[in-house]
Amino acid sequence: MDPKQLQQIVEEAISTVQIDAIVTFRPMFGGILGYVDGKAWCSLSNVGLAFKLSPTDQEGLIANGGVRLQYEPNQPPSKQYIVIPTPYLEEPNTVGRWAAKSAAFVATLPEKKKAKG
Repeated sequence: MDPKQLQQIVEEAISTVQIDAIVTFRPMFGGILGYVDGKAWCSLSNVGLAFKLSPTDQEGLIANGGVRLQYEPNQPPSKQYIVIPTPYLEEPNTVGRWAAKSAAFVATLPEKKKAKG
């Protein structure tokens, strides 16, 4: 699925839940990266829709058909991003619940230090 289509799905899905953060999207390497309050939150690419999740939520989504994000076969799989199962893309409430779990987790992460330059 096209990253722009995935963005529309995410935007519709987050309207079904309470996310107390500013959600933005930026083009990134042919895909789109979603942010909550400036922190990376989801990846929208030709691989699918992936959310950054806590270890417990990663296990839960993988148990339900999710897979670790891996952009290229020769790259290692992500340690934090899990691609949601394709059938979920037609379930805004389900995508919304995973989006909210991800946003809550990302909110607990420390700010990344800006590179000096």
